[in-house]
Parts: sequence; C-alpha cells; structure tokens
Amino acid sequence: MKPTHKLMFVLCPMLVLGFIYYSSGKLHLHVWGQKPQSDAEETTVVLTKGSEGNRITELETDITVGRIVGSVYDKQGFLLQLDTKLPPELAYKYGNISEGVCKPGYAAAKMTAIYPKFMKPAPMFLDRNFKRLAKVSNYLPPFGFKTQERIIDSILTATKNYGLGEELDSLSCKKCIVVGNGGILFNKSLGSRIDDYDVVVRLNEAPVSSYGKDVGTKTTIRITYPEGAIQKPDNYEKDSLFVFSAFKPLDFKWLRQMVFKEKLRGTEGFWKSVAHYVPREPTEMRILNPYFIQEAAFQFIGLPFNNGLMGKGNIPTLGTVAITMALHNCDEVAVAGFGYDMNTPHAPLHYYETVKMSAIKESWTHNISKEKEFLRKLVKANIITDLTNGI
Repeated sequence: MKPTHKLMFVLCPMLVLGFIYYSSGKLHLHVWGQKPQSDAEETTVVLTKGSEGNRITELETDITVGRIVGSVYDKQGFLLQLDTKLPPELAYKYGNISEGVCKPGYAAAKMTAIYPKFMKPAPMFLDRNFKRLAKVSNYLPPFGFKTQERIIDSILTATKNYGLGEELDSLSCKKCIVVGNGGILFNKSLGSRIDDYDVVVRLNEAPVSSYGKDVGTKTTIRITYPEGAIQKPDNYEKDSLFVFSAFKPLDFKWLRQMVFKEKLRGTEGFWKSVAHYVPREPTEMRILNPYFIQEAAFQFIGLPFNNGLMGKGNIPTLGTVAITMALHNCDEVAVAGFGYDMNTPHAPLHYYETVKMSAIKESWTHNISKEKEFLRKLVKANIITDLTNGI
C-alpha cells in the first residue's frame, strides 16, 4: 500500500469520528435549552420541576403572543412564580391610589402580567352584532352559538337592551363580586360587605331572602341555565337582570319561550325539571357571551378540547365562567362562597340547604380539581380577592 493511501486510511475514520462528536455536541446544546443562533426566539425548552428536580418534559411554542412558553410559564401560559407584588409598571400606576378606591383596569392589567395571552375586550352579553364575534361563531353551544343564530336574533329583538343598565355602564370603574353557593358562606356575616360592590353576581337558584346577613341582599345579575333557574316566581328578587347561559341548543328554545311568555313545551332534553315562567320583562333579560365558557375551559383551565364539542370533563362550572366574565368587564374582582373542602365531609355543601359535602360525586361534566388549580392562581397573584378564603 502506498504511503498516501495509508495516510488517507488513517485520516478518514478520524474525520468521521470528529464530525460525529461535533454534531452530537451541537445537538446536545440545542436540546438542553441553549439558544440556537438562527432561531433563538422561535423554540425554547420547557423545564418543569418534578420530584427529581428540574427535567425536560416537552417543547412548546406559544404562537399567539409571539413569545415562547419557557421555564417561567406553565402549560396553560401562566407564570409559574406567582406572588401579590405588583410589577414595576403597575406599581407606578396603582401605587398612589388610596386604599378602598376603585382601581381602573386593575384586574385586566394584573391578569395580563401573569398571562400574556389575555385580551380584555370581550362583551359581557350578546347584542345585535353578535354574529361578528369570530371566536364563538364557529362553535356549537356551550362554546359558541353556531346553528342558533336565528333564534338568538329573535330573542335580542325582544330584549332590546344589551348592557348592565345606564347607571352601571357609565361608571368609569366597577367593583364586582361573584357570590358562589358554597356552605362556607354560612355564619360569616359578609352580607353588608358584599352589598358594597357595584355589581353583585349570583348563580342559579341560590336564595337571598332570609340569608341577607351572610350573603347580602343586593343582586345585580343572576346567571343561570334552564335546569338551574329559580322555579318559584316568588323567589326572584326585584331589580336584577336575568342572565342566560346556554349549554345546549335546546336551552335557547327554552329562553325564547320565557322571553315571549309562551307555554313551556318540549322538555324531554333537560336533565331535570326546569322553570315554566321567569318573572322578568324581556328588557331585563340578557344572553351571556359564550366566549367566557370557551376561554375558561380551553385556555384558563386546560380541559379537553374534544373538537369543540361538549364532552366528558370539559365544561367549566358556572362560577368559574362568571369569574372569567368579570375579569374582562370589571376593574376589580372579588369572590365569596367558593371552594369545596373534601376533608370536612359533614360540612354543608351549600349555604341554603342541609346537603353535606360528602354528597359531591365525580362529575361527568366538570373537573373540580383543575378548576381549583386555576382559581388558586388568581388568588395567589391577587387578581381576585377571596372573601371567604375557600379557594
């Protein structure tokens, strides 16, 4: 063998081995989170803290906000490190506002600070331009209004009003409280404090009469669906808006009959008995924007998308939907009566009845533990104030 051939015979394997070693080194650097020179802003490794310390679990790119979901964000896009301290820009804006004075835009600003994808504009109720709402127009109920456009049009023609009312709509800053139905409200004497809020949101058939000391007497809006609506007309409080939230197409047919005071018919598709009459004029009735159900389910909580259809464990509770609505439409948000404590099975489930906490069973539609995880983020970051400390 010629000397030159011998040299090539030795050099070729060395070059190949060198190339492999170099390539593996570059690959190793990229996988473990070093910024590649060409696309440093496009792809970043997600690091999550597990039982064995920090370890790489997945690669995610958050296209919506043009930034990367990195080690500082969780899977839903929320900051991993949450505290009540205001970011410098918000501290400058709100730091000099006196204690108790309403802080304009506070809830949305804080929400955006921990969840950059948050977009504040989202109307509370559907109005005559509802078909322009792209985020919900292509989804069936409960995540949109697809197939229900005609019946919604007829309902909105009769209701005529699409806001909270002239006085509340004109406020430059609104403090809102969402009152849950939890037994944790019992004997807390929060009634007067709840009534101090500009907007008091109540859910389904939770009563006010005889419970004023603990839950207040003021109701601005009562959000409900057919099976959750108050069935005895005498139990409705005065001067509140009846706000309808749809979970299935049949619900809109029920609402139309309530709005036009028609005799109730076609009740086979409801899972329990429903109200036959709602003692409200059409002008006192509203349709909740279904976007809040969609956003709470898929963006905030991370429930199964299921092709945008109602399925097992992908429907948020009405309380979380109401809080989502408030984050978009109120300047400051508080809650009371939220939280299930499964360690106290003999505690009352609701403040107005004797059913115990142990009556809670695995829900087909809801995922209570994941909802609690989301709500705790809001409390920990001081985006919402929990008056009963149950979350």
